[in-house]
Amino acid sequence: MYTDTERCVRAVRSKDARFDGWFFTAVLTTRIYCRPSCPVVPPKVENMTFYPSAAACQQAGFRACKRCRPDTSPGSPEWNARADSVARAMRLIGDGVVDREGVPGLAARLGYSARQIERQLLAELGAGPLALARAQRAQTARLLIETTGLPMADVAFAAGFSSVRTFNDTVREVFALAPGELRTRAARSVKSPATPGVIALRLPYRAPLNPSNLFGHLAATAVPGVEEWRDGAYRRTLTLPYGHGIVALTPHPDHVACRLLLTDPRDLTRAISRCRWLLDLDADPVAVDDQLRADPLLAPLIDKAPGRRVPRTVDGAEFAVRAVLGQQVSTAAARTHAARLVTAHGIPVDDPEGGLTHLFPTPEALACLDPEQLALPRSRRTTLTTLVGALADGSLRLGTDSDWEKARAELIALPGFGPWTVEVIAMRALGDPDAFLPTDLGIRRAAQELGLPSTPAALTARAAAWRPWRAYAVQYLWTVDDHPINHLPV
Repeated sequence: MYTDTERCVRAVRSKDARFDGWFFTAVLTTRIYCRPSCPVVPPKVENMTFYPSAAACQQAGFRACKRCRPDTSPGSPEWNARADSVARAMRLIGDGVVDREGVPGLAARLGYSARQIERQLLAELGAGPLALARAQRAQTARLLIETTGLPMADVAFAAGFSSVRTFNDTVREVFALAPGELRTRAARSVKSPATPGVIALRLPYRAPLNPSNLFGHLAATAVPGVEEWRDGAYRRTLTLPYGHGIVALTPHPDHVACRLLLTDPRDLTRAISRCRWLLDLDADPVAVDDQLRADPLLAPLIDKAPGRRVPRTVDGAEFAVRAVLGQQVSTAAARTHAARLVTAHGIPVDDPEGGLTHLFPTPEALACLDPEQLALPRSRRTTLTTLVGALADGSLRLGTDSDWEKARAELIALPGFGPWTVEVIAMRALGDPDAFLPTDLGIRRAAQELGLPSTPAALTARAAAWRPWRAYAVQYLWTVDDHPINHLPV
């Protein structure tokens, strides 16, 4: 979008927050870059230039606006709606892969050379993987500076910088303030969390956001010991590269409050990325709803409660195991089966607030389970053990870097995997916005009540007009049935 100057200027002049994260406005006279919704008086058109990423702005010598804080914009919805190499690279960079594995590690995950990834990212985002990772490190450093009391040297290494000097130089260059000055300014406006060691931050999103189906679904399907709904917040444990964490997510009218307790602060970038992915916070609900509303049978559902998101997962392998456990059983039964696996094979954790007891077991931990001890039909035991084996040995990967169609083909080849299981994994684990569940019982009931075709083939043909947002159509169709996933717990 940043190449369409006229459209960008209109968005800046109207201070339209829907375009935050789509592009950034750099002001040639002040050398400052802003989000489109920046509250200051817009500059003259001849003084504006537009960039596709904060990293491109920083690389061009612009610093972040202190008023609108463009580094805290929602991410571009484009990267979650696409499955090409650039989109997959952006999701991996958001997960901190470049900091942990370098550009060669990023390229290896994508199956391309480092030079080719560099060219592709430069062409679309105006910055290569190192510059994009540097911009992310700067944002992580700012969060740690403003929300924790960690010494600056610890902040530097936790944010992914190789030295304190590089950390100081980057913070000064990007924010035009020294790290100590950032902390002093934040102390006057940011209230420190009551629990020591907790990192409290706000996760922005594009309005509207309907929390009912999003948090209702997560709460209704929560696995005891791993997830819970408490005092208006969804809480769960997280398995992270350097340790583990506990997160509490609370919906608010203009943001989602996030409270993180991490055993290692180096996991902050990954934890934030996983939380945003879980809640689908980088979606563009206006674009989605406008297209679905064109169907007269869906329009009333959308007008009644717009802004529904797709509830995802923090770990693709975990969700695949849970999807198999949930085949042809009730939500309560699936939770019971999952809780047994957690108790037997999950790693215990210490929750200061109580309630959460374990991490969900990894595929490696589940690879040694005795299928005879599973209270499941024999065919489903085979399905589960085959899936776990493929995940454990790396022949099947379900993550942000997965190719959606390749993953579908690999899943359908496993015993016991039908279209419903494959598509629900594609929707919630892989994040494909066009995943569709025409054989789902709730979808078929909704179709019958709304007057849509009720047979899978006919419904799929009708749903072609909803593409590429059929996963969001599923969320609206599920609301027709009065199920706990559609309501926030009391």
